[in-house]
Amino acid sequence: MARPLATTMLFVLAAGLVLENAAAGDRELGEYLSTECVTCHRGSGGAQGIPKIAGWPEDQFIAVMNAYKDKQRDNPVMQTIAGRLEAGDIAALAAYFKTQK
Repeated sequence: MARPLATTMLFVLAAGLVLENAAAGDRELGEYLSTECVTCHRGSGGAQGIPKIAGWPEDQFIAVMNAYKDKQRDNPVMQTIAGRLEAGDIAALAAYFKTQK
């Protein structure tokens, strides 16, 4: 029996939300992805004008990364890095760095 279109679309939407939320806030994924970040953003912070990102609130981290991704903030290195990240990756990094001191 064929599913009505509305039921099928609701199922697809719900499945997409589940997959998106599965990656959101995944601190282990964030820790894995952070290896590139900590090359420049050292725990001590402030080196050569590079800010410390450990302890940032998740919403602030996500907003800044999205601004780089959308090229609203000017930094070619950060634009490139953020441009490669999916929304779930950014959320995972935000969750990880929030817990760092």
